[in-house]
Amino acid sequence: MPCSSELLLSPVLMQPAMADDTVAGAADYRGQPASRAATGGWKSSVFVMAMEIAERFAYKGVAANLITYLTGPLGQPMARAAASIDAWKGVSQMLPLPIACVADAWFGRFRAIILASVIFIVSMGALSLSSAFPVAGSGHVAIFYVALYLVALGEGAHKPCAQAFAADQFDEKDPKESVARSSFFNWWYFGMCAGTAVTTMVSSYVQDNVGWGLGFGIPCIVIAVSLVVFLLGSRSYRYYTTREASPFSRAGNAFLALIKSWRSSRRTNPVSSKGDGNAAAVEEVKTVLRLLPIWASCIIYAIIFSQTSTFFTKQAATLDRRIGARFKVPPAALQTFISVSIVIFIPVYDRLFVPLARRYTGRPTGITMLQRIGAGLAMSLVAVALSALVEMKRLRVTRDAGLVNNPKAMLPMSLWWMVPQYVLIGVADVFAMIGLQEFFYDQVPDAARSLGLALFLSIFGVGHLLSSLLISVIDKATAKGGTSWFSNNLNRAHLDYFYWLLTGLCAVELVAFVFFSLVYVYKRKLGDDADRRGGNDDETVV
Repeated sequence: MPCSSELLLSPVLMQPAMADDTVAGAADYRGQPASRAATGGWKSSVFVMAMEIAERFAYKGVAANLITYLTGPLGQPMARAAASIDAWKGVSQMLPLPIACVADAWFGRFRAIILASVIFIVSMGALSLSSAFPVAGSGHVAIFYVALYLVALGEGAHKPCAQAFAADQFDEKDPKESVARSSFFNWWYFGMCAGTAVTTMVSSYVQDNVGWGLGFGIPCIVIAVSLVVFLLGSRSYRYYTTREASPFSRAGNAFLALIKSWRSSRRTNPVSSKGDGNAAAVEEVKTVLRLLPIWASCIIYAIIFSQTSTFFTKQAATLDRRIGARFKVPPAALQTFISVSIVIFIPVYDRLFVPLARRYTGRPTGITMLQRIGAGLAMSLVAVALSALVEMKRLRVTRDAGLVNNPKAMLPMSLWWMVPQYVLIGVADVFAMIGLQEFFYDQVPDAARSLGLALFLSIFGVGHLLSSLLISVIDKATAKGGTSWFSNNLNRAHLDYFYWLLTGLCAVELVAFVFFSLVYVYKRKLGDDADRRGGNDDETVV
């Protein structure tokens, strides 16, 4: 069977810890049992966090302002550009699924992070070079898109492995480290958003005012430096090893065992799947399948999230973005308000909300993971409804100013009108995004945690792809009636109709999520004896 190892040296299958100072199943960089004092914890995870901040800087340095490049230098129509970006984001968020399986089974998370960084450096360098020169035909566009999808490949390799590897530095069997791991997910997202906030301001300004080559080149340099920092922490990491079969073969064997079990259940003397030797694998598959209703009931949230870097940015480009006499805020820089609101609210959540909620619920984390996700979905519903109202206001200002046929004119409407919807999206992310990360990491089998985080990312992959499909279908359908909802002249478009459609879909999604959460049964852990169904244990009540 394939063997997975995180070690730099020889693969070692760790035995259960024989001393209190060692971590069961973990090894240090020499292949010896990992010391709890010398490895892991916050001192190790900060190196991985630094890599994540740089990765966010690099990826968002491309994604945040990509709509401006596609509709500007590449000359694409707005609907096509938005659909192209959503498709690209969808691919980058779906790639973690197969890559996480490879990392968990054969390659190892540590090596996968290094490989992802190298891919990032190469792809970002190619992107910078291709965008530094004027567009000179279809060949130039093809090179740009090849480099762009290489960025998606690097993103797909990095995302599930980096977060799982950082979370692995905390031992869930240790009470103190278990609590620290829950807090880690908050601060991990804090670091991600700090990197995003910086890059949306710096990269978008450079891209709009200096040049696209340098704007894409700066993230390339940042990711190269972060790789060096990540490697500096190698001696302090905990590396986990396994000799279990790959997720693909385990899943295949488990599904065969399930089919045999279902067939035998129709007979007089049913045969237990345990006789096939696949009982553990069957239970793992059942655990993952139980996550699917929660997964499916978060897709509309992902579609809403995908609009922040496309249509939100195009709307912002029409507003009065002047601050002072000379400075004009780049349209993509308004996305910084999402990151800033997250950076501000995470400490509030971690230091104020959780202790207050703990006082009433008695839980170390204050509220359950599903309660946290549900609160985020409700906030995203309010955010998209507010977005529709603001767009209605923008269109009314356009008509009153007589600028309907002048799409490049600056409207007499301040950028501050759009800030509340960005802030609400950010606060919703603190609840839903972080809650989903922790939920899909915690509720999958221990041997497949990269896969669990890949399932979390696939919510946004599917959401982006469905957003691309939805935009394309609506664009073609509404264009037949005269003016597309996504007209290149945004003053004649109807993004407000699109946002109201998303509001209705989000309301339906929220009802479904509440239902699935109430019947969800959390994964049992060592020492858990109580029935953990929503109706019998308030841990799962939304």
